[in-house]
Amino acid sequence: MQGIRRACYLPEGELRLTPENRAAMRSRESIEEAARRGTILESVCLLCDCATMQLTVEMPDGMRGIIPRAEAGFVPPGLEAGEGGGPKDIAVITRVGKPVQFKVLDVREDGRGSWVAVCSRRAAQEECWRAAVSRLTPGDILPARITHLEPFGAFCDIGCGLVSLLTVDRVSVSRISHPADRFRQGERIRAVVSSVLDNGRIYLSHRELLGTWEENAAQFSAGQTVSGIIRSVETYGVFVELAPNLAGLAESTDGAIPGHACSVYIKSILPERMKVKLVLIDVGEEAGVTPFRYFIDPAETPRLTRWRYSPEGCRKVVESVFDAEDAAETAKAYLK
Repeated sequence: MQGIRRACYLPEGELRLTPENRAAMRSRESIEEAARRGTILESVCLLCDCATMQLTVEMPDGMRGIIPRAEAGFVPPGLEAGEGGGPKDIAVITRVGKPVQFKVLDVREDGRGSWVAVCSRRAAQEECWRAAVSRLTPGDILPARITHLEPFGAFCDIGCGLVSLLTVDRVSVSRISHPADRFRQGERIRAVVSSVLDNGRIYLSHRELLGTWEENAAQFSAGQTVSGIIRSVETYGVFVELAPNLAGLAESTDGAIPGHACSVYIKSILPERMKVKLVLIDVGEEAGVTPFRYFIDPAETPRLTRWRYSPEGCRKVVESVFDAEDAAETAKAYLK
């Protein structure tokens, strides 16, 4: 299912420049053929008529493409809908200037000699939901695109504009104060389904793809001086991120500022205690978004059942178990 999903139902912004979409958007005749085939297309939303909430999308050959308010989006069963059962007005307005995916319902003349393509984002999203998203289970790995960032998490497009939440505590093992410390809006990422609630709401995780403690610690050795980011300053020490899934502790010192880049000397690496002891050498400027590396290839491992972060023999166990019932209970507890 994952291979089919990746091939057919991409996040919005991923389809527009593909050869298939370019060919389908070449002319009125190709648009009519796409309508007959029920092909999902992608183009840029040019404007929204706020009186009718109708969207206009870019079309070839001087055509006008419109998405009526009733066709602006699909709300999965169990989720809160806007007026008329579709998406809320703010979700429609904020599509302006961005790519949207849709199916063409009809191509007709408007009575003034111009051609109009009547399109449906709702139809594209409903197909994606029924064929792919509604079938996801905890542990499935999938492509996603960051749509916007909030202090509590990152909203991600997981196909045709359908959005899921990646909570801030599941972004990485190394704790961050805001998802903007790790991601940029519009960024392409991979994610793993953390839980699927009874109402169809899907939650994502990301930290499992960034490597175990041992995989990350293997990139460093005692005696090295390396760069890092100060993540928090406590009375007992300074936590420094060496990689998104690896942090070490340095002794308290003046001048340590959370969010700033730094250089640290690695005193020791202790797998049995899952600890990296550091000495803070220097503090630099405020750090930007740092690149990250994925340790799991979804082509080889399309689904996780269990992921253990901590090394074997370590007394402290940090792991993720992707059991549908347990994951749903965890998500419900998070919402309370």
